[in-house]
Amino acid sequence: MSINWYPGHMVTARSKAAETMRKTDLVIEVLDARAPHASCNPVFERLRLAGQRPALKLLNKSDAADPEQTRYWLQHYNRQPGVEAIALCAKKPSELPRVLAACRTLRPDRGAADKPLRMMILGIPNVGKSTLMNAILKRHVAHVGDEPAITKVQMFHRLGPGMSLVDTPGMLWPGMAQETASKLAALHSIGRAAYDDEDVALTLGRYLLRHYPELLARRFGVLPRPCDEHTLLGLIAAGRSLAKKPGGGQDVARASVALLNDFRTGAIGRITLETVDELAAPA
Repeated sequence: MSINWYPGHMVTARSKAAETMRKTDLVIEVLDARAPHASCNPVFERLRLAGQRPALKLLNKSDAADPEQTRYWLQHYNRQPGVEAIALCAKKPSELPRVLAACRTLRPDRGAADKPLRMMILGIPNVGKSTLMNAILKRHVAHVGDEPAITKVQMFHRLGPGMSLVDTPGMLWPGMAQETASKLAALHSIGRAAYDDEDVALTLGRYLLRHYPELLARRFGVLPRPCDEHTLLGLIAAGRSLAKKPGGGQDVARASVALLNDFRTGAIGRITLETVDELAAPA
């Protein structure tokens, strides 16, 4: 099943974001630390580079990502001109002072009452942007939920006499590669109706068997040899005593949901779905 999710409000939001970026001094982009490249909207990047705007890239949910891979991704982004990258968990207030401090470092020429630092915050759906906004402003200004694309309009916030911040809706892009779409579906950054749980779970299971078999074994029990993604879902179904389908087959659909939920909540362990090395690999 092909994954294609680009709701109509995102078309309008994309146009509005391009307009706002022309009046912005600094772009804050929130990425999911478990898939920093897949969660980086290429439309944002093209707009930012065309306007020569510096960027603070926040690898959010880093407490759920593989720490070794997060270090490599931070090195990757921090090597780029005009970019600073920070790994954090927006749910931990103690980590947030670094955000505004980094913004001031990137634009030391702005931040006074007569030359305010005008920032905008961008991100794909469900990367934790609203949680971050609420934490920075220390009040509830953005709705937070487990479903992607809750925020649908831009919101302007004044952080003081020398700083302002525009919050934008979570946006994807048309024509997304299916490999990227599958990762974002696993992260729950794509609406549920746009993908098949079993397809996404099989792709996720294949990756986890290759890169994190020890974490799978710790969560679901000893893996048989050989073990492919179909066997993994069968193992999960059997281990959780999921009700069998009519005719006696295993309930793979419910096992798929179980695998996806365990990944999303971090129950399997700290996992990253892509590596920096893959960017240089031939297509």
